[in-house]
Amino acid sequence: MKLILLGAPGAGKGTQAEILCKELNIPTISTGNILRAAIKEGTPTGLEAERYMKAGKLVPDDVIIEIITERVAADDCANGYILDGVPRTIAQAEALEKAGIVFDDVISIEISDETIMERMTGRRVCEHCGATYHLVAVPPKTPGVCDKCGGKLIQRHDDEPETVKARLEVYHKETEPLKDFYAERGLLKSVENQPTVAETSQAILHVLGR
Repeated sequence: MKLILLGAPGAGKGTQAEILCKELNIPTISTGNILRAAIKEGTPTGLEAERYMKAGKLVPDDVIIEIITERVAADDCANGYILDGVPRTIAQAEALEKAGIVFDDVISIEISDETIMERMTGRRVCEHCGATYHLVAVPPKTPGVCDKCGGKLIQRHDDEPETVKARLEVYHKETEPLKDFYAERGLLKSVENQPTVAETSQAILHVLGR
């Protein structure tokens, strides 16, 4: 089973990908991870990607598609895979098709911007040990203090309201059109975000016929 997970930043794609890869016994292919692996291994494509990254530039689509093509050809992808983080744009989706990378289903996790804002802006991280909290879902015992080491809890730049708002705007403009792209191909399956992670996983497995 070859899957794509779509959803706004903070929709829980990474968390669901981890759960699904265990349930379906297929690997999750995260673009960030495979870029780092290709660079570490010193593959020609990895070295090309590294040149862009060192120059502070975005890695071009053709390089990313080539790295994905190399990764999905690996033995552990024989029974399928979950793609997380790509495609982000119609151009990337078209490039994947052109490269012969096809999918059985595209899962879109549907969640409101308001829920995303609440979820992401409520995150806090210990600046000392890196432990994560949430002001509503997983609050520390003492406000602003890490339960594990007593360190100070901070809000990362990525979780600040203005940053989250900007990321959502980019998602709606560049990535959300992919829903129509894959709906036209009969691949899109929309899943409403559920109150818990486990319930969302069950909803995804249900639309996949599992």
